[in-house]
Amino acid sequence: MRFIFRARTNLSCGFVLFVFLATANAWPQSLGTDLRGIWMAENNADANIEHAHVIVDPPDGKIPYRPEATAQQKQNFANRATADPETKCFQPGVPRAAYLRSPFQIFQNGRAVYIVYQDVHAYRIIYLNGSPHNDGLPYAMGDSRGHWEGNTLVADVASFSDTTWLDAAGNYHSDELHVVERYTRQSPDTLMYEATIQDPKVFTRPWKIRMTLRLQKGIQILEDECEEGENGRRHHMARFAHER
Repeated sequence: MRFIFRARTNLSCGFVLFVFLATANAWPQSLGTDLRGIWMAENNADANIEHAHVIVDPPDGKIPYRPEATAQQKQNFANRATADPETKCFQPGVPRAAYLRSPFQIFQNGRAVYIVYQDVHAYRIIYLNGSPHNDGLPYAMGDSRGHWEGNTLVADVASFSDTTWLDAAGNYHSDELHVVERYTRQSPDTLMYEATIQDPKVFTRPWKIRMTLRLQKGIQILEDECEEGENGRRHHMARFAHER
């Protein structure tokens, strides 16, 4: 279950205010490099990334699991109702955060691109200053470094933990995950998202997903809260159950 408070409570308000002020005097000069806005995928990739037909490489649309990794995926699928880390309020990870059925907001300036996700207070800073990755520190959301290729933001994401899944069907990765994301503003209302996924422990080769993200108008990012149930497990509370 999910429970949503309005963002005026404790959704890292200081962080959101900081990135807003940081961007106030550094607006992008053209629509092409302006990624700002609230975005959301309008597909079923979070339910099952293979069934959503968003895998564009390999051509058969299948995740290229190593033979020994297939058994773990099947076990995850069988236990998905209770084993999915996202349902227990862990951060969703990358690339999954981009296609949850939950919006996220992009802020930006010349130093970095900042992404604030509605899901479990997650956020990322994609630094544009050419600094190296923070190696040896495992992050659920990875460690992001970016640069511009024309009007496309390219984010190189590394230093992952193995605590997240790629979707609710139990597709997974190890701590050797490496993701290269590409964000391209195609129109005022659409953002093309592409991610190349590599993990030599789990997959036989890199593979790629691509999907359209749509601008969400007239909404705001809300706060996703969790509570500990009678069984001691944390879970999302019912959406809007006690909205103030």
